[in-house]
Amino acid sequence: MRHFIKSFGLLVIGALFVTACATKEEEVKEEVMAVDMEQVRTEIQAMEDAYAAGEKVKDADAVANYYSDDAVSYGQYQEPAVGKAAITAKIAKNIASDTTGGYSEYKIVDLYAEGGMVVEIGSWTRFDSSGKELEHGNYMSYFEKRDGSYKCVRDMSATTSPEKPMM
Repeated sequence: MRHFIKSFGLLVIGALFVTACATKEEEVKEEVMAVDMEQVRTEIQAMEDAYAAGEKVKDADAVANYYSDDAVSYGQYQEPAVGKAAITAKIAKNIASDTTGGYSEYKIVDLYAEGGMVVEIGSWTRFDSSGKELEHGNYMSYFEKRDGSYKCVRDMSATTSPEKPMM
């Protein structure tokens, strides 16, 4: 009988230990997954606004601050720009070729966040200097939190306009 009580006691202690460990593991997972979505939304929209402001004043470096050093940017009708230097050069070329004197707006449509990563789905609209819409489209950006702030690691953009004819 003593042997049975000892065995039963060890079994109960073991079960409590396993349950306690599992609960602690779940709490840690919940902590990692807990993200203040309003804070993330505010931070990402501020990055989009800074991107647009850099474009407006024709400052490619300010626009490129959005990206990590190892970022890759995919655009329609072109090869991907790999690395921040290549992305900055692409932005500078786009800014230099803009004859409209216009501006762009970027808006978050949907946001997914977990831990230190965020995926944003957004819309963009390009206006001329009088505020007339020229073009609009959609984009997707993947961010990682690095050194305390988000940086875009991958992005892709597409226009809703029909394909431009090849010249």
